[in-house]
Amino acid sequence: MSNFTGFTQEDFDVFKIDGLDERMEQLRIRLSPKLEAIASELEPTASSLTGDEMFVHVAKHARRTKNPPNDTWAALASSKRGYKKLPHFQVGMWETHVFIWFAVIYESPIKTDFARELKANKDQVISSIPDEFVWSKDHTQPETISHEDIKQGEFDRLVDRLESVKKAEILCGLTFDREDPRLQNGDEFIKLCEDTIKKLSTLYDLTKTIEYN
Repeated sequence: MSNFTGFTQEDFDVFKIDGLDERMEQLRIRLSPKLEAIASELEPTASSLTGDEMFVHVAKHARRTKNPPNDTWAALASSKRGYKKLPHFQVGMWETHVFIWFAVIYESPIKTDFARELKANKDQVISSIPDEFVWSKDHTQPETISHEDIKQGEFDRLVDRLESVKKAEILCGLTFDREDPRLQNGDEFIKLCEDTIKKLSTLYDLTKTIEYN
């Protein structure tokens, strides 16, 4: 049995709460423990698939002084100290949906090299990612790019941007509408996440040949 028992509609409604302190309090009470439980259950799968020992990091939103966060997450990365500079997996939520991502975000020093790896392995990457998966160029925005669009030319634009734009990012994974019944079943959702990480591990593998400066 999973320690995660599922999401409720009330969980998503936390993002309707006005005020930084008020929303942050409910994030800490309601959402962070659930996301930490999910990530903790995914850690053995992620460690096994990547060959790296993975550590759980729960978003703290510590830099916020005014605007309450519109999303929150827990991450799995190969360092106890942090995850933002490393390739990592995220599971998290907006008011509208839950997401599970493989992510290389703007703090990462390997972005340019990773873009080159993606270009060199374009056909393999595109064929290894299932059609129902989606992509993102910015983890701070809820919008996604369909894998169909990636196959029709968006891949080149996304990867060129990752190589040349300082704030560029690349994320790939799945999103689940807040009404999706699979979110209400903890065991089923954990299994879905494990399967997703398995399919995303090919992207993680491409980062392992890159040396950090």
